[in-house]
Amino acid sequence: MQDLFGDPDTVAIERALAEIRSGRPVVVSGEEGSALTLAAESVDSKALKKLRTAGMTDLRLVLSPARLRLLGHDVETAGSIEIEDDDAEALLNVVCQVDARLERAVPRSACRTETAGLELVRLAYLLPAAVVVPIEGKPDLSGVVTIETAAIEHYRKHVLTAPHIVSRAPVPLEDVGDTEFVVFRGGEGMRDQVAVIVGSPDPNEAVYVRIHSACLTGDLFASLKCDCGDQLRSTVKRMAEMGGGVLLYLDQEGRGNGIANKIRAYRLQHAGYDTYEADEILGFDLDQRRFDFAAAMLRELGFTSVRLMTNNPEKVAALREAGLNVASSHRVMGRSTEHNVSYLETKRDRAGHIIAKDLKA
Repeated sequence: MQDLFGDPDTVAIERALAEIRSGRPVVVSGEEGSALTLAAESVDSKALKKLRTAGMTDLRLVLSPARLRLLGHDVETAGSIEIEDDDAEALLNVVCQVDARLERAVPRSACRTETAGLELVRLAYLLPAAVVVPIEGKPDLSGVVTIETAAIEHYRKHVLTAPHIVSRAPVPLEDVGDTEFVVFRGGEGMRDQVAVIVGSPDPNEAVYVRIHSACLTGDLFASLKCDCGDQLRSTVKRMAEMGGGVLLYLDQEGRGNGIANKIRAYRLQHAGYDTYEADEILGFDLDQRRFDFAAAMLRELGFTSVRLMTNNPEKVAALREAGLNVASSHRVMGRSTEHNVSYLETKRDRAGHIIAKDLKA
């Protein structure tokens, strides 16, 4: 049946992601044994009690290194701590509250099964924290999806870089003219990614390209907290004026953390933390986005040489590492306002974005 359903490991991952996002457990299995795994943000006190009643008493909370550092432990890898009681609110405080500390619990390095479970939760765009329970004996787990640690690792390294075209059609745009929308399926969670071909770019020449991660608040609602909407509209207009280009619109909201976590980060920013500090409080690293499948999308469209429209050196490096020729890069500036000037300065100073030193609100 493999020809009908595709690669079994990929199918298992996609089913596991759906289960995790729905708040249900999955079994992660490998050489180190098997463990029931749930997203920490989905666990309530009732679920914790049920696990203990079922004889699963070795409950552990697996946290990212970013979150553990905020909790006062200088580590470079994920770690796990024992869950001592059934207070889900206290558990969530450890996962994402600003003032949480681990006073008694000392994290140990997460094993491969725990790390894979944490990665599965992150792939599901949930807070990077997992409740993991080693499986002893033969409990009744009928109906629970089982996924191998090796399959999770393989998915991250290989499957995410293989998007494929599922539909395309011409869509004329105001102030731009003729464009073609090409929809790819791929990336984390098999979401849809969009390439917008502006005009008629020549694949034999270096084509203007913008890699743009989706920003619901900025692109659609013109949020003043960022410059994303300005960058999106200005680059497409410039492509039309210069004879053509390709906009890659990627479903990587909130620097790859998802819309729910982005709004959580916005709340922290409102309390005075900068954009990266807010993400770190939630357990995320500096930037979770990936751009390797952007290169695969461009190749599928027949483009191998680009003039990249970006302020982010990481995008240039990613396309070059993926084997594309980056003939040049071009800055893309949006408006600076009293609401986003601090955000722009933080991107410049902490992430190396090429942004002017003399920003004015």
